[in-house]
Amino acid sequence: MPELPEVETIAAQLRPRLVGRAIVACHLRAPVMVRHPRPEDFARRLAGHRIEAVGRRGKYLLHRLSGGDGELLVVHLGMTGGWTCVAAEAPEPTHLHLVLELDDGCQLRYRDPRRFGRLLLGTEAELVAAGALPRLGPEPLDPSFTPAELHRSLRGRRAPLKTLLLDQRLVAGLGNIYVDEACFRARLRPDRPGGRVSRAAATRLHAAIREVLREAIANGGSSVDDYRDARGEPGRHQERLLVYGRGGHPCARCGRRLAAIRLAGRSTVFCPTCQR
Repeated sequence: MPELPEVETIAAQLRPRLVGRAIVACHLRAPVMVRHPRPEDFARRLAGHRIEAVGRRGKYLLHRLSGGDGELLVVHLGMTGGWTCVAAEAPEPTHLHLVLELDDGCQLRYRDPRRFGRLLLGTEAELVAAGALPRLGPEPLDPSFTPAELHRSLRGRRAPLKTLLLDQRLVAGLGNIYVDEACFRARLRPDRPGGRVSRAAATRLHAAIREVLREAIANGGSSVDDYRDARGEPGRHQERLLVYGRGGHPCARCGRRLAAIRLAGRSTVFCPTCQR
């Protein structure tokens, strides 16, 4: 599933192409992808809006629409979703579920072979009240997210550290890839109970989370499976991953074999020597 760096990459690529563009028509080919409002209302309400801003919240792409009421087009890519802006005459891919025609002759296209993504339309308050958009925790790259806040959120928790970091209510945008990478850089075992992370360790983890995310954004995200950016290109950061997907391989730090276990239903890789 695309995580914060991948979604941030797509938002940054689309922003200069979309801001100021008007949506002249909406062709919804897979109504099942719309979680709010009703699909027929989704298509009707989108047409005629101008896109005023493109951003990100956690793993969600946000498109602020004209009208002054704070309405958002929200796209969650699920596991295999793709969100691209192309010329109208570009060949159509398979599994194309949504086409938005823009006033410059281009099209915004959403495709999702496994259909785990979702499309939402409404104000943030409306979407949260309807249960379509979860309440998200702090953004890990925001200046207001501090080591002290991270330590407070872990204090007294018995669940494994990785399980807690995957909880979007604790920190928004982290997923399987970058939690493994951050725990390795912070020298913390992902199965350690969250409440046993000291203040000093939380400070290391906070720095590691930010470092990992910033490096991944600079490299266009990680394409370890289906992810492609807004131009249809793979990310480059998968070549720099130190532990994710490398169970059984030598540790880049000490040379010992990396261990692979299951945590929160996810494959989890760490170094038993470096991450005590």
